[in-house]
Amino acid sequence: MTRQPLILRNPSVLVVLALLAVFTLAVTLLSQAYGSGVVPTSTVKILGKTLCLALAALAMDLVWGYLGILSLGQMAFFALGGYMIGQWLMYARTEAIVAAAMAGNPIPPTAQELREAVANQIFGVVGSSELPLAWAFAHSLTAQLVLVVAVPGLLALAFGWLAFRSRVNGVYLSILTQAMTLALALWLFQNDSGFRGNNGLSGLQNIPGLDGVPQATLSVWFLWASAAALALCYVLAAWLVSGKFGSVIRAIRDDETRVRFLGYPVEGFKLVVFTLAAMITAVAGALYYPQAGIINPAELMPIASIYLAVWVAIGGRGRLYGAMIGAIAVSLLSSWFTGGRAPDLPLPGYTVKWVDWWQVALGLSFVLVTLFAPKGIAGIFDRLAGVLPPRRHGRDLGPGQGALQEKEAKA
Repeated sequence: MTRQPLILRNPSVLVVLALLAVFTLAVTLLSQAYGSGVVPTSTVKILGKTLCLALAALAMDLVWGYLGILSLGQMAFFALGGYMIGQWLMYARTEAIVAAAMAGNPIPPTAQELREAVANQIFGVVGSSELPLAWAFAHSLTAQLVLVVAVPGLLALAFGWLAFRSRVNGVYLSILTQAMTLALALWLFQNDSGFRGNNGLSGLQNIPGLDGVPQATLSVWFLWASAAALALCYVLAAWLVSGKFGSVIRAIRDDETRVRFLGYPVEGFKLVVFTLAAMITAVAGALYYPQAGIINPAELMPIASIYLAVWVAIGGRGRLYGAMIGAIAVSLLSSWFTGGRAPDLPLPGYTVKWVDWWQVALGLSFVLVTLFAPKGIAGIFDRLAGVLPPRRHGRDLGPGQGALQEKEAKA
């Protein structure tokens, strides 16, 4: 039998790619850099960052929606990707500033003196003048791009190998991922961690070598990069979940024990998906923080990963486009409410200021979706498209009433 093309097996791929292309083109033509200027640079940056959050939600849906692992540490990989690219951005920019300042010296500085001066500029704020070992490759863009996916990938590989081989499941695994994230955040808060402690990395919006390029243009370039990364990763994720691999991980989600009895290496499948999702999330973070301009350890706190899970649940887990819709919708609404654009709601004796009540509204929406619309926003599209869940009626667990599995079920 001839295998159907990906677009026929997963029609959402063509729709998502088309919508992304139209959206990116529209924003470009309305931007201040390449169009009419209707959309200001700040809004272009918000839209670019929103696409990065949608990419993180896509990775989260692979882990939670398809594999069944509620990871409450996914944003740790997001922040690590930002730290890795942030090292090069901060080092290269500082090196250019220091080199220009020392150019007027009677004796040109040596490479070692320049390196020491850069270290003093970056780490003087935490009382240090030495470049930590973690910054050994900060001068190389190529090396840091490799580290963007290598560091989170290796962390996920090590954590997943230890957890999955011990067969930690359910809420216990969620708690472990949350503990990992909290431990990493607390370590980064320390000044001697090598990442400037609470100060974090700043000035990331200033791209080295592009000093003459205005922020309006850079924001559009990052929007293009974010849209391209989201499109490529969506195609990759759709390809994974549309074939036999996707059937196996969904089976692991629904009945891990039975899949294990069928002879599939459950731990291997879990490890592949968990590590791949971590690397995709890190790429999203590497694109997000140059647009945000700053990163600090607060970005790793467990609450950020909980927000990510809420977005996926609202959008509809188990549907790649649903996770993206949830992240985009909640992110844009959050920017609107917390930015002071939403009008206050006058009530008898009290005025609701959305800046203060937005998180309450988000939590309430999560509860309502969980109770009344467990398929999220994506469930609406499923109904419109006529996609119905399979009708599973109860069946005997074995070939007959005397089957061993039937007896075990009644024990």
